[in-house]
Amino acid sequence: EALGDLERRGYTHNFNLANDCLECAEIQLKLYPAHFQITEVHRFEGESDPADMSVAYAIEGEGIKGVLVAPYGVYGDTADGELAKKLQMAS
Repeated sequence: EALGDLERRGYTHNFNLANDCLECAEIQLKLYPAHFQITEVHRFEGESDPADMSVAYAIEGEGIKGVLVAPYGVYGDTADGELAKKLQMAS
């Protein structure tokens, strides 16, 4: 429901974590930490295992709105420096 609501409000692009930025492959866009804001955060628990958590970040930057969905805490394994810090602070 949360992801559907975000999409209805214009968060239509999908972001993936890269080493030092967020990437949207469909429009070939890279957003570095200084160029985007996290406007909302939604956490989800797995149905069969409550410890299996994921998080959805509503992202706005460069006139684009999108969503980053990742396992909770993945930024520590995938993202570096400023990107990891920004995601941790929003969680």
